Amino acid sequence: MFLILNSLKFFRHIFFKIRGIKQDDIHAERVVTGKSWEDFCDQLKSAGAALMYPGAPVDPFQQAEGLRYLSRLTRAGLEAFVEYNDPAFPVLRRMVHETVKMGADNPDNHYYNAQISGDYEYKITGKRNTIHYIGFFTQNGNYGSTGKMAPCGKLDDAELDLLPDGSFEIILSKIKKGKNWLKIEDETGLVIVRQTFLDHLKEVPAELSIENLNGRMAPAHLTPALIDEGLQTASLFVAGAPLLFAKWAKGFQKHTNQLPLFDPEISNEAGGDASIFYYHSHWKLALDEALVIDVKPPVCDSWNFQLNNYWMESLDYRYFHVCINKSTAVYHEDGCVKVIVTHLDPGIPNWIETAGHNEGTMCWRWYRLIPGEKPVTPSCRVIKTKDLQS
Repeated sequence: MFLILNSLKFFRHIFFKIRGIKQDDIHAERVVTGKSWEDFCDQLKSAGAALMYPGAPVDPFQQAEGLRYLSRLTRAGLEAFVEYNDPAFPVLRRMVHETVKMGADNPDNHYYNAQISGDYEYKITGKRNTIHYIGFFTQNGNYGSTGKMAPCGKLDDAELDLLPDGSFEIILSKIKKGKNWLKIEDETGLVIVRQTFLDHLKEVPAELSIENLNGRMAPAHLTPALIDEGLQTASLFVAGAPLLFAKWAKGFQKHTNQLPLFDPEISNEAGGDASIFYYHSHWKLALDEALVIDVKPPVCDSWNFQLNNYWMESLDYRYFHVCINKSTAVYHEDGCVKVIVTHLDPGIPNWIETAGHNEGTMCWRWYRLIPGEKPVTPSCRVIKTKDLQS
């Protein structure tokens, strides 16, 4: 089999030379010789190193979750960087959702991404509807190329100028234009839209579309460069993103079952929202243990808490109660909240279930504190489940 493949590569190379294709057309040569696909597969193979990063669990259940995680990222990477990778014809779509998860994805969020470029100007058209919050962000860099996504422009919900019917337009450009403007720069590679729910059953997310204002009204014809670069970027994403979050998860084990403030600078470089305070950590509970979290929330737009597996994928919020927020929580008379994390339902308000896991990562968020308010670190303790009622 290998002899046949090598022979095919040799004849393809001869064909390449006979046809007089310029040797500097690297992308075409890589596609014709099969090098694009080989490198993509080799890079995917290297992504498995994240599952063996120091501190990572090695039991069959969590390793199986890790393999599913890599397969999900592969699907997401191919869609983002091969199928929808033309910044001249961007498409707003949910890259992270119920079956593609990464980086403590928020169950209360709908994330929309589109690949863009500082070479063009864009317009986002939409209708606000009843979603609790919507925010627009441009990022410089990309997971699949630079490994970082430094913040560039931001247009917050409170700044959005709406027409009477709730519709709006946003211009993405280097120079300020229009009533709603979102900054881009030469290095800009991504626009992110965050829509945050307080009540998934009642709220309707915004309707959104994006278009290139520089004349491109249809996607370009496929080229070897689009495929070659897309496969390279997708494979780098699949290998790089889980390694980044494996390093984070390893660091979180220094404060297992506690919720310290996460470094905002690190969060922002990974595409986090600068108006949110994140408290990331690692959790681990025996079958007879409960994690009790007490806090009096500061005055803020919203807050939430969620459980993830070790790979920083949110647990399956479609079928399990793994997240709580400002609207769904039950409060004490003094405004305090007590969140209970256990394997089985203790019959106590604000219960978060582990969904078959005995460890993982977790995240608490404060969204957009009002001026003068300061973030509050939640108090955490582990007790026996038999002691919960007392």
